[in-house]
Amino acid sequence: MTTKYEVGAVLSGKVTGVQPYGAFVALDEETQGLVHISEITYGYVKEVSEFLSVGQEVEVKVLEIDEAAGKISLSIRALQERPPVMRKDEKPKKSLQARVDEHDAEGFNSLKDKLQDWIKQSGQ
Repeated sequence: MTTKYEVGAVLSGKVTGVQPYGAFVALDEETQGLVHISEITYGYVKEVSEFLSVGQEVEVKVLEIDEAAGKISLSIRALQERPPVMRKDEKPKKSLQARVDEHDAEGFNSLKDKLQDWIKQSGQ
């Protein structure tokens, strides 16, 4: 690494390799970093090749630099706007008893009617 890169820097680079775990991006002639699959975009990424291809120009943010190992961790996702969190419809929750009353009243009523018949039959 002849050029000094800093954590948090936003840079342009070119994808030089695509692997199942991420993509390698050349930052200059001698330096490349890795965009891990989890840093490509928000949401689930099954195939890196669906999002990136060799030769593609990308904007990346430097997440981490390991000078001893000569590795740079990059992110494309960090430069994207976070999608809004989808919420389930806000319906007022019914109590368990209200749901039982609503759905099972017919079943209990027919049982009550049958019970009267059974009592009559047993007395014969």
